[in-house]
Amino acid sequence: MNAVLPRRADRMAVLGVLNVTPDSFSDGGRYRTIDDAISWAEQMWRDGAELIDVGGESTRPGAERVAVEAETERVVPVIRALAERGIAVSIDTMRASVAQAALAAGALVVNDVSGGLGDPDMARVVRDSGCPWILMHWRGHSTVMRTLASYDDVVADVLSELGQRIDAALAAGVDATQLILDPGLGFAKKPEHDWRLLAELGQLQALGFPVLVGASRKSFLGSLLGDGRPDPAGASRSRPVAEREDATTAITAYAALRGAWAVRVHQVRAAVDAATVVAAIERAGK
Repeated sequence: MNAVLPRRADRMAVLGVLNVTPDSFSDGGRYRTIDDAISWAEQMWRDGAELIDVGGESTRPGAERVAVEAETERVVPVIRALAERGIAVSIDTMRASVAQAALAAGALVVNDVSGGLGDPDMARVVRDSGCPWILMHWRGHSTVMRTLASYDDVVADVLSELGQRIDAALAAGVDATQLILDPGLGFAKKPEHDWRLLAELGQLQALGFPVLVGASRKSFLGSLLGDGRPDPAGASRSRPVAEREDATTAITAYAALRGAWAVRVHQVRAAVDAATVVAAIERAGK
C-alpha cells in the first residue's frame, strides 16, 4: 500500500485553509454558505494550492465541540462540490465518522489534529481507505489545551508523543507511507514552545516522515509582533489576526528551506510565491 501524497517536484506543497465554521479564530463565519466556500476554495486552487483543507469544527483555544451531525453537514456538501470540480481536498477532523463521510464524498487526505487520540476508530477508517493521514501533536481538546502546555523539553516530549502516535497507527495496520507529521504549533503550546519546535524542525524531519507546518496567523506570531503595550486586561497587546500574513509568509519560506512537505495557510498565493522562490534559489545552487 502506497498512499499518494499531493506533492510537487519543484517546490514545497501548500494547503489552503477552508473553515466552514462560525467560530474559527481567523475566518470563522466567512464561508458558511456552500457557494461562498466553493468560491474561496476555487480561488485558493487557482492560486496554486495542492489541497484545500476543509474543516467543520473550530479548534481555536477555548472552542466548544459541535455535534457530529453538524460537523458532517457542514463539510460533506462542500467536499463533494469541490471534488466534482476536480479540486483536491483534505478533511480536517478528529472524528472517524466525519472522515469516512468526507472520503466517500471525495476527500483524499485526513488531517487529524488529535493524531488519532480523538477517536479510536480513525485508524481503521484511514487503514481501510489507504489515504494519507496527517498526525498532529495533540494533548487535549480546545477547552483544556492551554492547561496542558507543560514540558520538560518540548522538542523531546513532542517527538516522543508523536512517536507513540506513529506506533499506534502502525499497530492498527496503517501503512507507514500513509503518515505525515505535524508538530501542532499553538496546540497545548506557549509561544516559546512554538519557536523552539520550529528551530528544531530537523529533529522532526529525522523521524523519516513528511512534515506539515501549520503556523498561519497563530497567536505566537501575534505575541512576537505586538507593540508591547498592555491591553485593558493588563496582558501584552498582540498583533491582530488579520495583520499576521507577512509573518506567516516568513514561516512558509523557513519551512521550505528546512525541507517541509507542506505548509497550511489561509492566504495561498503568498505561500506559493515564497515556496517557489526558495525552490528557485535551491536549484540555482546545485
